[in-house]
Amino acid sequence: MRSIKSVLDGFKDFLMRGNVIDLAVAVVMGTAFTAVVTSFSKGLINPLLAVFGSTNELGLGIQLVADKPATFIAVGPIITAFVDFFMVAAVLYFVLMLPMKSLKNRFGTTKAAEPTETELLIEIRDLLAKQQGLTTEQVDAISTDRSAEAEPAKS
Repeated sequence: MRSIKSVLDGFKDFLMRGNVIDLAVAVVMGTAFTAVVTSFSKGLINPLLAVFGSTNELGLGIQLVADKPATFIAVGPIITAFVDFFMVAAVLYFVLMLPMKSLKNRFGTTKAAEPTETELLIEIRDLLAKQQGLTTEQVDAISTDRSAEAEPAKS
């Protein structure tokens, strides 16, 4: 059973990872920006959509049954929600994602290329030869002799 200290240390390590902190910042910024976009939509988009609606107070939509307000399908709030979504997505992409991508490309570290199978085998061969006290020339000569024996004779 794990001790409480090791569990707390693991939790602290988890919280101190960059990804968790980045995610927390993104959630807070996204929430704050959503409030701005919602205010913009209510103040500007909804009145513009009301221009296209009927003269009643329900706004843009379709009345299924006459004289029954409960059967009104409101299209304006759906359009406003889509506008909100696209505005938030566009701002997050153009203000956060593109600059971060360019910064990573400019200052980020690149991963070293993975070695091929052949390179790994050569490295293993050289390490084994070193353990046996052989020089690189001796190892190359042995490798050349073995490859010559393995090739079939040409007639």
